[in-house]
Amino acid sequence: MAHSLPHSHAATFFSPLLTRKSHKPRRACLTITANAPLPGRKLRAAVIGGGPAGSSAAEALAAGGVETFLFERSPSTAKPCGGAIPLCMLEEFSIPLHLIDRHVTRMKIISPSNLTVDFGAKTLKPDEYIPMLRREVLDSFLRSRAQSRGAHLLHALVTAVDLPYSSSPTAPYIVHHTIDNSKRTLAVDVIVGADGAHSRERIKLPDDKMEYYKDLAEMYVGNDVSPDFYAWVFPKCDHVAVGTGTVRAKRDIKLYQRGIRERVRQKIKGGRVMKVEAHPIPEHPRGVRVSGRVALVGDAAGYVTKCSGEGIYFAAKSGRICGEAIVKASEGGDKMISESDLKREYLRKWDDEYLMTYRFLDLLQRVFYGSNVGREALVELCGDEYVQRMTFDSYLYKKLAEGNRFQDVKMVMKTIGSFMRCNIVGREMEAFKFKV
Repeated sequence: MAHSLPHSHAATFFSPLLTRKSHKPRRACLTITANAPLPGRKLRAAVIGGGPAGSSAAEALAAGGVETFLFERSPSTAKPCGGAIPLCMLEEFSIPLHLIDRHVTRMKIISPSNLTVDFGAKTLKPDEYIPMLRREVLDSFLRSRAQSRGAHLLHALVTAVDLPYSSSPTAPYIVHHTIDNSKRTLAVDVIVGADGAHSRERIKLPDDKMEYYKDLAEMYVGNDVSPDFYAWVFPKCDHVAVGTGTVRAKRDIKLYQRGIRERVRQKIKGGRVMKVEAHPIPEHPRGVRVSGRVALVGDAAGYVTKCSGEGIYFAAKSGRICGEAIVKASEGGDKMISESDLKREYLRKWDDEYLMTYRFLDLLQRVFYGSNVGREALVELCGDEYVQRMTFDSYLYKKLAEGNRFQDVKMVMKTIGSFMRCNIVGREMEAFKFKV
């Protein structure tokens, strides 16, 4: 997002727009019941944040006839993100293949006790892989495409938003922003908020160590690297991204970043840190995602998935759905829209398509990420080829894979057995730490 607050404070920035409590009356933006025509002009939309969510929303809006302003504070800055995207996103969002840095066909998952499981080598089909991109490359492409469709890109920092206080159904929101230290304002009819991030370092490795990660990604689980997700080493064009995902506060992220560096110390020995970033991530959809003519998408809406911590695809998808919803409700930008339009055309469609996915991943996270015992069991289960195939079908193609009932029963039994064995491993690890 274009504002300067940490992501954990994003809700504070938007709270005047997403709550019904205020010391000033603002009934106009909450009680619109009819879509008024806009004679002589098009609907105006401000999209705050130029990542996958914001850029996808801006592209859909501009292509659909809405006058669109895309605010991005730092277009050249690399966003903190692992950079893995599902295979289906390439075709669905027309991502050029030359943007891909690495084609990951092998993964290793490492447990708290350093149990290592190879994931994908035997289960990926010949034409399947996990695309790895740099966010600055992907984001720049998506912003440029939004511009080509007619969106106005503003390199600006949004500092405040004034709500419409007039009783007129066309009363605007006023977006306060700065461009080159010059204060400016822009009146708009609709606001789409987009934001996000993880924690990550970029490390340039010696050639021999970089060769090891040529087509390999590693995932580490444990209390030392993340209390609620996992840490990773992902290969890029000429370096690796070493990071951790967590919903904890920024001050805690440094501790977990030290933890993953220690876990991979020998593998990255001799490497040079190129860049360090750290931000917490939202772990579930926010309670309020639409209020008045303001809608949140992507990480700002809390669309990072639990269990996997993935956000790029869902950010872009939510931005596109929201943009298309505004276009549809405004009849191509010719009419004003209302809160009910956004809830009907955006939220209802999003929840119908993805709510079950979020609930399922929430369940998996509570089962497997709540303790090191659960993490040990998770890694052990990942050695099962059926589990791997189901995981890849769900991740690569963004749909809940239909399993085999007999195999599902076997997987449940294996899960119970893994928890029993790993509980013993956990006690032994704690006993060892006590002795040390």
